[in-house]
Amino acid sequence: MTVDSLIEEGLRALEEGETKAAVRYFQQAVEKDESAEAWLLLAEAQIVAGSFAKAHKSLSAGLKLETDNIDLLFSLGDLYLEEEKNDKAIATYQQIINLDSEDVDAWVSKAVAQMNDDLEAAEKTCRQALDIDPDSAFAYSALGDIYVAKNSGEDAIKSFLQAIELDSSEPQSYLSLAELYYEADDLDQAEEYCQKGLELDAGLALGYLTLGYIYLDLDRTQEAIDNFQQFLRMEKSAAARNICAEVSAVIDGLK
Repeated sequence: MTVDSLIEEGLRALEEGETKAAVRYFQQAVEKDESAEAWLLLAEAQIVAGSFAKAHKSLSAGLKLETDNIDLLFSLGDLYLEEEKNDKAIATYQQIINLDSEDVDAWVSKAVAQMNDDLEAAEKTCRQALDIDPDSAFAYSALGDIYVAKNSGEDAIKSFLQAIELDSSEPQSYLSLAELYYEADDLDQAEEYCQKGLELDAGLALGYLTLGYIYLDLDRTQEAIDNFQQFLRMEKSAAARNICAEVSAVIDGLK
């Protein structure tokens, strides 16, 4: 197979959820002809597979070929963020900003990384992104998350609504609104936004968790159980182990 056909097969496998096959195809592509693109695709497949150490090696190999490759740097920054290595993530996103000061996504990603340690700095960075592009849905969504962390519910709702107005295809803003309306005891609005988010992406496990609690409060017990069970079927990460145990206990109590 040619490099192009290997990459094509790898992308198809990744789209179909065949992560191991995708890694194998991209590895073969790299072995045939090393390129920044092939290393990036291999790293992204390895990240999906949870092989973070291998992904770091792939990204490092790619960056040796193209030091200033912004796609590789974004993937590296996102990987650091996933690993909760916030300082390294911030430094990597800043490296992108140094290469292209108008890259709004880099500014917003930097703000997301800053959220874990310094909300004021995160908000300032997010507003710098909006100065560059006032119509960035990504920036408004991140700003909403910052306001949630600052317990500014009304400002968070305004930010998420603005994000949806700018980009109605992004499901996470709907789910964030659903959680805020749920906390405000506006269950009808919470259900509406949660349903919209899941219609856009039925693979978001936390959406079913939120919907389960909404139905629980609405005394729609069977629907609550169905959504809690769907959450448990989908959420397999080690980080969610405690939440899954709590949800299992809730289901047992409802039966």
